[in-house]
Amino acid sequence: MDHTVPALESPIFVPRWRSLLFVPAHVPRFVEAAHERGADGVILDLEDSVPQDQKDESRRQLSASVAKVGGRGAYVLVRVNRGLRALAADLDAAVVAGVDALVLPKTDSAAWVIEIANAVSELERERSLALGRIRFLAQIETPAALQSLSAIASAHPRMVAMALGPEDFSASVGGAPEFDLLLTPNLSVLFAARAAGLLPLGFIGTISEFSDNDRLREAAAHARRLGFTGALAIHPNQVAIFNEAFSPSPQELEWARRVLAAQKDAAGQGRGAFAFEGKMVDPPVIRRAQEIAAAGPDTDLGV
Repeated sequence: MDHTVPALESPIFVPRWRSLLFVPAHVPRFVEAAHERGADGVILDLEDSVPQDQKDESRRQLSASVAKVGGRGAYVLVRVNRGLRALAADLDAAVVAGVDALVLPKTDSAAWVIEIANAVSELERERSLALGRIRFLAQIETPAALQSLSAIASAHPRMVAMALGPEDFSASVGGAPEFDLLLTPNLSVLFAARAAGLLPLGFIGTISEFSDNDRLREAAAHARRLGFTGALAIHPNQVAIFNEAFSPSPQELEWARRVLAAQKDAAGQGRGAFAFEGKMVDPPVIRRAQEIAAAGPDTDLGV
């Protein structure tokens, strides 16, 4: 394997991915309606949701599907397959104008990320696309991958996000996707992603139960309190819940603006820490205020 990490032409971007909606790439009616669901990004899935005998047709239609789902400004992602033959065919179809990121399932090593990155770079050069524009979201779905999280997160400049695949991970350890089993691996992904400057996506639970809105809303709110920035949705009903749960409330935004205004005044007086509304404010508090303000509705963190 060639483990060379080339320089990229495209600048690093930090997308706002509160919700990423999976859409089976082989179902035209789902593709047609995807841009109406309100998700920050749409994942055109070539992997688990597409039957084997329909994958080739999904690839042939992918370029047109990319144009459709990105029609209202949503990010466009494509989830590829893990097997080498299928992956090669997927990359050939997916490295096209309009694709913002690839979702890499069952990522288990930095070497694998680099190998795919080099293949994508070759295709970008051949097709006169901006080198490095297409980023990676790595799905962590095996216990072996937990041993390499730091290396995976920092494997290549294309890496922009990481998420635990709760169903596959649970199956790989012979368990059910319950809170106790998923807490530690989710936190491990969170810590590795944050350390590498990536977006940590997910919540502690299964994504397959989309009918219990109250339970999902609480799980997403809990995930945001832990430090996650968004989640992957498998049903349109989940999108609005994630968008709300991973957005700061009006009260939080107002608090952040007041803190940053007070910090500006304090900095003018040469003070790094200061009293504010009965509490001490120091750099960690200021950082949290900055992150909340940056996640507000008027902030564009896109490409």
